Amino acid sequence: MRSIRLRYKILFLVLFTLTCLFIYIKFAYTFEFNNGEFFVGPEESPNGKYTANSYYKTYGGAAGGVNVWVEVTEGKGNKVRTIYYAPGKSNFSINWVDEETLNITNEAPGFPNESRSIELTIGKEIYDESGAACASWVMIDDYETCYERD
Repeated sequence: MRSIRLRYKILFLVLFTLTCLFIYIKFAYTFEFNNGEFFVGPEESPNGKYTANSYYKTYGGAAGGVNVWVEVTEGKGNKVRTIYYAPGKSNFSINWVDEETLNITNEAPGFPNESRSIELTIGKEIYDESGAACASWVMIDDYETCYERD
């Protein structure tokens, strides 16, 4: 009888730990990346308020791919904010549409369904391919609109 209770206690602790870990991973995502290689930039906004840089990181070895993200810095060396994260395609560029809007082109010519291109308003919109940033409780106050791949 005693060993059955101990087994149930251990099973409960394992399930509780796994549930807490799932909730943390799912809803405490911070949309921050590091250890990437510099890719495109710096692109300064027309009024000089923002600077955009993009980075990439490979995954999966020879058969893998590349993930890219765009970070925007407000002012000179102040707060850095990631606004875009997606798998990299063969045609990637960033350019400013106006003082607050950044156009990110991320597409593979000849494959229109693979396009990850978007225009984002700084401080109001972000794009996360996986949608993890859109579901994060930690980030909910950092943006007004979060876009993800359908």
